Amino acid sequence: MLWQKGRSSDNVEEATGGGGGGFGIGPIHLGLGGTIIAIIIAIIFPSPRGIIFGLLSGGGSMAPSSAPSQTTQVDRSDPQVQFVSKILGSTEDVWTGYFQQMGKQYVDPRLVLFHGQVGTACGGASAAVGPFYCPGDKRVYLDLDFFRELATRFRSDSDFARAYVIAHEVGHHVQDQLGIMDMERQLAQRGAPMKGADGLSVRLELQADCFAGVWANRSQQQLQWLQPGDVEGALNAASQIGDDTLEREAQGTVVPDSFTHGPSAQRVKWFKTGFQSGDINACDTFRAQAL
Repeated sequence: MLWQKGRSSDNVEEATGGGGGGFGIGPIHLGLGGTIIAIIIAIIFPSPRGIIFGLLSGGGSMAPSSAPSQTTQVDRSDPQVQFVSKILGSTEDVWTGYFQQMGKQYVDPRLVLFHGQVGTACGGASAAVGPFYCPGDKRVYLDLDFFRELATRFRSDSDFARAYVIAHEVGHHVQDQLGIMDMERQLAQRGAPMKGADGLSVRLELQADCFAGVWANRSQQQLQWLQPGDVEGALNAASQIGDDTLEREAQGTVVPDSFTHGPSAQRVKWFKTGFQSGDINACDTFRAQAL
């Protein structure tokens, strides 16, 4: 991936201090690394997703949060920071243009780099959660050490696989901007199941995968920066972090009722759907009869 061709975003910052544990005012939309922990906790404690998220973020209910971490400017001489800034800049360009076509205004998210733990408007979170999006403060959070885990544990060491991770979390921000997260909460309040193979959580995550594919399609049109093997690298990353693959690795069996992100085949399918179409209308996982 010729990622240097992209425009650097000014919306990358670094958290200073760890941030407290505390309770969150809203759910953290778990990133790729956090899926493993969520699955293990869900197997041991078959509780609602909100409790699982609360455990991961250091809390257990929707109560006032500890103060979010302070942020400072990033070291733009760091190659990893440069990479993140270029990918985020591309997501800004793609989604700003797309929203304009829809007659809407896209508000850029900020991306916060942290190490170890961080305080957010959704509560405190540790690096074990992996990359995540907090709708409470409209920020994507990323511990750069996760990229090393992506290479070693998930066997996905390509630049485009790392870009897919960022694009997936930005996909949650797009959902937030379009009101899809509000719709998900309303459906949950009406009794729609959150977990499970057809649950709202899986549908939300698969749509974020599809939105990442839409970004990949449109960024390629703008920059021509993908090289042979790049898309395969992203698809490999998507397949490595499917609920079924992670459950099989963790316990030897698959429990669809505990799914939160979707099985590998579905994650690959929806990323490809977005990439091939370049159209968010193809990403309506909430109305899809078969995921």
